[in-house]
Amino acid sequence: MNTKKLLMRLGMILMILVSSTSSQAQKKIGTETPEQKEKRMKWWTDARFGMFIHWGLYALPARHEWVQSREKISEQDYDKYFKNFNPDQFQPKLWAKKAKAAGMKYAVLTTKHHEGFTLFDSKFTNYKATNTPAKRDLVKEFVDAFRAEGIRIGFYYSLIDWHHPDFTVDRYHPSRPADNNDQEYLALNKGRNMANYRKYLHDQVTEILTKYGKIDILWLDFSYPGKHGKGKDDWGSVELLKQIRKLQPGIIVDNRLDLAAYSDAEDFETPEQVSAKSLAKYKGKTWETCQTFSGSWGYYRDENTWKTNTQLLDLLITSVANGGNLLLNVGPTARGEFDNRANTALDSLGTWMHANSKSVYDCSFAPDKFKPVPGTQLTYNKVNKKLYVHLFDYPKDGKLLLEGYKDEVIYAQFLHDNSELLTDKDLSVSGNLALKLPLQKPNFTVPVIELSLK
Repeated sequence: MNTKKLLMRLGMILMILVSSTSSQAQKKIGTETPEQKEKRMKWWTDARFGMFIHWGLYALPARHEWVQSREKISEQDYDKYFKNFNPDQFQPKLWAKKAKAAGMKYAVLTTKHHEGFTLFDSKFTNYKATNTPAKRDLVKEFVDAFRAEGIRIGFYYSLIDWHHPDFTVDRYHPSRPADNNDQEYLALNKGRNMANYRKYLHDQVTEILTKYGKIDILWLDFSYPGKHGKGKDDWGSVELLKQIRKLQPGIIVDNRLDLAAYSDAEDFETPEQVSAKSLAKYKGKTWETCQTFSGSWGYYRDENTWKTNTQLLDLLITSVANGGNLLLNVGPTARGEFDNRANTALDSLGTWMHANSKSVYDCSFAPDKFKPVPGTQLTYNKVNKKLYVHLFDYPKDGKLLLEGYKDEVIYAQFLHDNSELLTDKDLSVSGNLALKLPLQKPNFTVPVIELSLK
């Protein structure tokens, strides 16, 4: 074959591959338009701040929600937690009031985590809260309490289930073989049938979406395709998502069903436990970072790497400054309470949010013409034409120079008390705006300046 014919053939192959890739990316599950999606998502993108709640049997061992897998605890040995689950201090109304006071607009509860235990009264399993000493549908009480406080309702549901007899043993299962041997996996999975589990999964998702009224968010977790893993075919993800949308047409669903090939399957991305500095790469996308107060999602008695108030505010403000949401997790104790460390963190956030929430709600990233001063973060409310300057590093000399802002700003004030900030006219030259700040920093971890724009 001569060179010309070879190049022509390679070109045709390339065109076929590009066409195939483009076609793959354009696959859709539903018929929703981008405008309809934006309208459906608006309350969520305006809210910016939510509470994640990881709670289950793992609160009793109190050493991470993955304790059963990490320590390869057998079903028989794990059963003691089921028999002793008795959250006698569970008062969801207190949880809801705490979330509201912290400024959270929505809450997502683990209805079932990987261990397979359901906090709701499912008719498809006996492994549920109503069969423990709790004897209550804990999901119903959560829904009623949070709804009463005006907080939107979200359900987390694990696609994984280490308790179900038909859920095949994979690389995360507590019964996985030590040496990852293929033959041992085959032996362990003899008699297990994922088709049966898949039906169970779909049935339970139908339950939680039909028993409790309007559900605003469904947080499904998670896919791990590949050898000894599970993905969209194992879950029946396409049919599952169609079922979800039919049952709850307005619901918002995360991106963990392994459906990246479909352009309309994932409502938002979910960067998990990432640093605040890394969030800039999600700017322009629809996303929510889920974060813990410490290194665990479930209650972990002896874990002590808890984030400071500054670190938590950094995550919240930086999320909004890059057009995203923060879902901040609490892991209640086995008695059903938020522990003192969590309460202290929530109270600190609540104090700041009470004074400065206008810089969070309904806000996103600032127009490109506004550049943040080092040590600050910008958020922007385009409807009200307000630009918010978050002072992580407070100027020691009481002067803040904002380059290029002079012709854009008509008024400046602190957000927490609406006290005016005057302009230093001698320094406000060449289009720059110099603000005079008090030498003594306001009594907030991160003070906020509100700039009214022309």
